[in-house]
Amino acid sequence: MAFGWIDEQAELRRRAGLVRTLRPRPADSPLLDLASNDYLGLARHPEVVEGAAEAARTWGGGATGSRLVTGTTELHAELERELAEHCGFEAALVFSSGYAANLAAVTALAPHGSLIVSDAGNHASLIDGCRLARGATQVVAHADPDAVRKALGTHGGPAVAVSDTVFSVDGDAAPLAALAAACRDHGAGLVVDDAHGLGVLGEGGQGAPYAAGLAGADDVVATVTLSKSLGSQGGAVLGPARVIEHLVNAARTFIFDTGLAPAAAGAALAALRLLRREPERAARARAVADELYARLTAAGLEAVSPDAAVVSVRAPSPEQALGWAADCRSAGLAVGCFRPPSVPDGISRLRLTARADLSGAELEQAVRVVGATRP
Repeated sequence: MAFGWIDEQAELRRRAGLVRTLRPRPADSPLLDLASNDYLGLARHPEVVEGAAEAARTWGGGATGSRLVTGTTELHAELERELAEHCGFEAALVFSSGYAANLAAVTALAPHGSLIVSDAGNHASLIDGCRLARGATQVVAHADPDAVRKALGTHGGPAVAVSDTVFSVDGDAAPLAALAAACRDHGAGLVVDDAHGLGVLGEGGQGAPYAAGLAGADDVVATVTLSKSLGSQGGAVLGPARVIEHLVNAARTFIFDTGLAPAAAGAALAALRLLRREPERAARARAVADELYARLTAAGLEAVSPDAAVVSVRAPSPEQALGWAADCRSAGLAVGCFRPPSVPDGISRLRLTARADLSGAELEQAVRVVGATRP
C-alpha cells in the first residue's frame, strides 16, 4: 500500500511520546504567552501592526513574484538598508523566511571542494543547508573553538564554519570571538545565525556579531530572522556587499522563491525603527530572562542560565515534558516543549521566552505555574 510505512512511523512516535500536533490559537487567547519568540513584545504593537497594514494598502497582499522579477519593492530595499545599518554590516538581502536565508547562506558559500564545519547544536535550517551544500560537512562538538580549529586544519581548500550565535534549545551563546579567531587562522569564513541575538544582544539589540566586534568584517556573514524580536515574518543575510551580490546570483532560495510579502516587510521595518528609537527594550529582555532564571532556580527547578532571552527547564522524559507543558497550559501559561529529535542531547525541556514586556506579576505567575505543575 502506498505510504503504508507512515502508519508504522506514527505508532513509533506515539510509543516514544513524540507525537506533535497543531494547536490553532484564537486572536484573543487568555494564556500568558511564554512560548513564542516575540522577545520584545512587538508583534502586536500598534506601530508594527500599522506598518504591516500600510504596506499592504500600498503594495498589495503579495510580492507578486521572485525578487529578481517583480518581487523586489522599494520597501524591501529600504528594509535591507536599515537592517545592514543597524547591525553594522555593509549590505543585507531579505528572504521569505529565516530558514530560507540560512539555506541560502550555507549552500551558496560552500561550493564543491569546500569544507563546512558545523556546530553539533545548530538549528535545523543550518543543518539542512549543510546537507544541501556541495561542500563536505564535518560536525564538531558544541561551542568548541578548538574543535573548529582542528577540523579546519584537516582541509586545504575553501572552508566555512557555521554556528548559531544563541542556541535555541538552552539559550546559550556561542564563543563568537574565539570562533572567528579559529577561522582566521585557516583563512576560513564564518557564517552565524543571529536569529535569537538580533534585538536582544548588543547595545540597543544590534545583535551578537556586533557585540563581539565582528559586524562588518570581510570574513563574517550573519543571518537573522524578522519573526522573533521584530515580530514579523521573513529573514535576511548580512555581510560584505560582494557576498550579498553573490547570493543574488547563486542562492536558489532567493532566485526561485517569491519575495517576502510587503506586509511582513512593512511590519519588520516599523519594528526595527521602534527598536532603534527605544533601544532599552533589548536590555529589558535580558533582565527579564535573568530574573526568570533566578526565580525558577530558587523554586528548585533545574534551569539553564540564559545568555539571551531563552530560559530552558529540564524535564525527566519526553512524556513528562509533554504532560508538564499541557498542565501549564491548563493553568493559564503557554510554554514551549522541546523533545527529541529537536534537542541534540536527547534531554527534554520546557522552553520559556523572557519577553521585554512581561510584568513582575506575570513573571511571578509563570514561576508559580511551572513549579506547581512539575512532574
